Amino acid sequence: PMTISKLTISLPNAAGLHARPCHAIVALALEFECPLRIRFDGRDVNGKSILELMTLAAPQGAQLDLEAQGADSKACLDRLESLISSGFGESS
Repeated sequence: PMTISKLTISLPNAAGLHARPCHAIVALALEFECPLRIRFDGRDVNGKSILELMTLAAPQGAQLDLEAQGADSKACLDRLESLISSGFGESS
């Protein structure tokens, strides 16, 4: 059976999901084979597409739902959880 990993995480950085965090998410996601979907506010986008990700325009404190499928899906979400919870290295 296909492995499906899910994660819900809050955006801690003051500027929310702007270009730099979007780029960081996509760059990390592209290191993995698994497809990545990110949902916010009823929208669902490809987590490996910076343009799609930026259309979410999620503000600080937004709850993002991440879902990855495949053998490396858990590793992918574990790394994304570390990246996002660190605020993408931005000081608030």
